[in-house]
Amino acid sequence: MQEKIIRYTKLSPLARVPAYATPGAAAADLCAALEAPLTVEPMQRMLVPTGLAIELPGADCVALVYARSGLSIRNGLCMANGVGVVDSDYRGELKVPVINLGAEPYTIQPGERIAQLCLAPVWQAAFVEADALQQTRRGEGGFGSTGKQ
Repeated sequence: MQEKIIRYTKLSPLARVPAYATPGAAAADLCAALEAPLTVEPMQRMLVPTGLAIELPGADCVALVYARSGLSIRNGLCMANGVGVVDSDYRGELKVPVINLGAEPYTIQPGERIAQLCLAPVWQAAFVEADALQQTRRGEGGFGSTGKQ
């Protein structure tokens, strides 16, 4: 696997460099740059700072921010927007929009791993209007249609 260079700056002395938990990890952990514990009440949304800004290598790369599965399933702490998209020209602080979907308050500790950062290739499309689209076997079948026998 070829490594890409991702330049970063620490915007806070509390920031931690994203790190891969295992050699086979697809995403690097992002940590909360907090001075004190932060409690998220059930159904509450908030932005959690990471204290980091990154520079992607070009427009052919995107950084995607995902929830950590353990926090989601055990505590209900999820991404408020599903998946965060960090565009190649963004230079601001990475902040994680979280929502507590659990029944109990969840307290984020300073330095806690709160999300995952995944890098992926991207391409932009030229959208061209057409009078008709090519027919497929699936056709207009939508939600759940491919599970029918």
